[in-house]
Amino acid sequence: MYEPIRTKSVHSTMAGTTSDFPHRSREEELDIQLAGHLGALLAVTDELRGAAASEDLDAAAERLAAQVARLRGGVAPVRMSAAPSGDDPMALHQRAHALAGRALVVAASRADTAAAILAAEQMDVHAAALEPRELASR
Repeated sequence: MYEPIRTKSVHSTMAGTTSDFPHRSREEELDIQLAGHLGALLAVTDELRGAAASEDLDAAAERLAAQVARLRGGVAPVRMSAAPSGDDPMALHQRAHALAGRALVVAASRADTAAAILAAEQMDVHAAALEPRELASR
């Protein structure tokens, strides 16, 4: 009554070709995301260093660079020169706060304590830099 299937299933042939391209584990994907967020935070921190140099920003930039290098397998991130940019420092602090928040979420998801602590500290630093403007606007 039924004729046997003579051709291979589409699903089995698709499953057989998965080795044709590299796969990453969830941890590797989270490492890539976290390195990207921390690298972007490093770039904004370097811009802030150009606008107003301080030892705290220098130390934060070095810690961020070390974390990015660790996540990238020892490859140091590309750094911006500390030349002053034309951006408003408050806008840079807002951007840095948002990037630190994203990095914190990914670090928590990845269970990376060192990166989570660094991101939380950076969130606090940039939130504190934004407070005087928020209080003045009330």
